[in-house]
Amino acid sequence: MRYEVSKLANGLRMLCVPTSSVESATLTIWVKTGSRNETRKLSGISHFLEHMAFKGSARRPSAKLVAETVDGIGGEFNASTSKEWMNFYIKCRAGKLEVAFDVIADMLLSPLLLAEEIEREKGVICEEIAMYEDTPMLKIGDLFEEVMFEDHALGWDIAGTKETVRGLKRSDLVRYISNRYFTQNMLLTVSGGIEPDSINKLARQFFLDLPPSGVALSPKPYLSKQTKPRVLLKTKKSDQAHFIFGFPVGGRGAPDRFVSAVLSAVLGKGMSSRLFTEIRERRGLAYSVTTILERYRETGYAAAYAGVDLTKIDEAIKVTADQFYGLASGKYKIESAELTKAKEYLKGHLALSLEDTKDVNYFFGEDALFNLPIETPESMFIKIDKVTADEVVSLAKKIFVPNLANVAVIGPFKSEDRFAKLLV
Repeated sequence: MRYEVSKLANGLRMLCVPTSSVESATLTIWVKTGSRNETRKLSGISHFLEHMAFKGSARRPSAKLVAETVDGIGGEFNASTSKEWMNFYIKCRAGKLEVAFDVIADMLLSPLLLAEEIEREKGVICEEIAMYEDTPMLKIGDLFEEVMFEDHALGWDIAGTKETVRGLKRSDLVRYISNRYFTQNMLLTVSGGIEPDSINKLARQFFLDLPPSGVALSPKPYLSKQTKPRVLLKTKKSDQAHFIFGFPVGGRGAPDRFVSAVLSAVLGKGMSSRLFTEIRERRGLAYSVTTILERYRETGYAAAYAGVDLTKIDEAIKVTADQFYGLASGKYKIESAELTKAKEYLKGHLALSLEDTKDVNYFFGEDALFNLPIETPESMFIKIDKVTADEVVSLAKKIFVPNLANVAVIGPFKSEDRFAKLLV
């Protein structure tokens, strides 16, 4: 897959991925700031600004006018906020990209941030926070990162708290935009039925007014001090228990990232993976079972998630621990056929995801935003294929150490000690 990187005179970097076989295109603008870049007082401000971008701009002074413009080209638009970045995108027919550029630039460069809209959106986001609190399958990920990244901004909820959201002021939003929305801290990606020369022209037309510098402070690095297993329990009346059980791994660009991807696939990707087979098929303990591999700048984690019968959670955690530690100890071997299946699973799902131009922007965008070497699907396939069973086992031994285990649980339980005993 071919890509081109260029830069505007003001320093804004652009990455284009032309795909002649599709009629659509997606424009995504990235900002290298997220919830880990916030203070406790302003927790949730990045996510709040994601919402406010759609509430009216200089030339489209209402949410309705913004939406009507995108609807008028049959487009799809949305935004996301993570721990480390924000992005805004419009997906549309390639021939309508000029409108997409116009809308995104207007939203980012000239948001109205009306006081009445800010107050109204506080209520919306507080309801979003409440929705997550009432949905254990969604909330369990936040709870796990809280225990995983104890006392660090990586463990804070992206949306903030109801208290911090209600405390945000218009001046906070204006200052945050002024400090973070500048070309050295941003990236523009476009993929689909495009010509890079025409994209460069549109970028010059709509984004030359972005300032070249700001005050995007580097986030405080996470340094783990963990010496024993940690458990975080949220006691909640429910008909099902949810848990995530995981361990720290290296961050973005870690040398062993392809080995860890294969390890994660062996354990819990697909309906023939080890955890799916042991927890769901053989024991009937859960409906949903999967592994998670998450990376941030300097750290990350490999984990397993399951939603289980209330009376079977201890057994499910024990089975998960047995698979983790059994692979690390050599109790369970990785046969050639299983290794090949895991690799093909990873390559196949990557290939399927890249049929969507929005996902193409994600594939290339995160590496480019953080100035990492840019991988292509082809280069990733080669590196996945090179992973050996010995490398997977060696990494399992390094990662799956009982004293580094972390577990988050949501369910009608009283004691964290009950679960801590299952991790060793």
